[in-house]
Amino acid sequence: MLLGDRRPFYGWVIVGVGALIAFSSGPGQSYGFSVFLDSIIEDTALSRTQISLLYAIGTGVSAVMVAGVSRLADRYGPRAMATLVALLMGLACFAMAGAVGSIQFFFAFAALRALGQGSLPINATLLTATWFVARRGRAMAIMGLGFAASNAIIPPLGRMLIDSIGWREAYVVLGVMVWVLVIPGVLLLVRNAPEDIGLFPDGADAPPEDERPLEPGNRPGPDNRRVFSSKQFWLIALPLSTPSLVVTAIIFHQTSIFEERGLSADVAAFIFPVMAVTSAITALIAGPLVDRVGPVKLVRFNLVILLVALFFIQVVSTPVMAAVYAVLLGVSGGSWQIVNGVTWAHLYGRRGLGRIQGSAVMISISAAAIGPLPLSAMHDWTGNYTLALMVMALLVVAGAITIGFAKPERQPAR
Repeated sequence: MLLGDRRPFYGWVIVGVGALIAFSSGPGQSYGFSVFLDSIIEDTALSRTQISLLYAIGTGVSAVMVAGVSRLADRYGPRAMATLVALLMGLACFAMAGAVGSIQFFFAFAALRALGQGSLPINATLLTATWFVARRGRAMAIMGLGFAASNAIIPPLGRMLIDSIGWREAYVVLGVMVWVLVIPGVLLLVRNAPEDIGLFPDGADAPPEDERPLEPGNRPGPDNRRVFSSKQFWLIALPLSTPSLVVTAIIFHQTSIFEERGLSADVAAFIFPVMAVTSAITALIAGPLVDRVGPVKLVRFNLVILLVALFFIQVVSTPVMAAVYAVLLGVSGGSWQIVNGVTWAHLYGRRGLGRIQGSAVMISISAAAIGPLPLSAMHDWTGNYTLALMVMALLVVAGAITIGFAKPERQPAR
């Protein structure tokens, strides 16, 4: 979008830096850590079970930490918090490189998960949501390409580094990479809000009509809206967290589910690149779409597609059907990426957004952490995944119904 003097809107620079922040979260994400797992087990006395426990604990720490970081972003701005988190992320990579005992691994891995899984991404999301309103979906879709690129690049990069210089040295390289990609760009280019440099969201000539304008310096002032004690907050948070729980659960047990239906582990692995490409394409389409129809309709669309995928996986029997299932999950994942980024800003406004969205992300991460457990428990109880997948489907239906009753507590426009 162009300003009156025809200069490109500076918010697109913010989106570019946000994409770099999103990309740099990779070393703390599951896909980034997965390539290091076997090397760590081989080089240390830690068992796969012990590392899995560290994964669960680290994910829990991430869920709690993201709520605190997002509140600090409200107070000090996401520019300062992104810089601090990136600095700590690099140090966490160095700590992983030097860890030798279970206690050191615990703190290093918990820090890596807490900083990479939640704290870096939330700052990229907050920056993008603050700089855009009318074109927030488009901006979020472009920023989200950083996550897609990270998913595609970080695992093979990690594998190449492990093979050439060793897994410990690989973590050192990744830590330096985070510093180089994030810190200079954030310090030199990022401002917390368009109002800080005399602009308005989207490059418009006036602030959004339905929002109280932000003051320069991103000092939002008091925000007395309830969060965890608000029924309306939960009516939005639970539907948005449902895909996180369900998709994590079925992906975690993907190989076992496919083998139960006569498909090999190779077929189960094949679906991931199909999902990644479909998700990226869907996000680019869903971004402009959500700007037109609003997030609630897109949330329902996301849940309907996920519901179809849950039923489809129960009849998958050939590689072609597995590919169709992967496309369904990719469409669900790409649309969820957009609604998860824009819904809270759309319904609650930019003021005090970190407090609201950070709390929601904490719930979403917690849902992802516990998701595989009930699926596994019901499989052990019944001997197959049929009942477990039906229960997951009921959760999705409940989410699609619940979101329609949400009426957020928005601050007055003036």
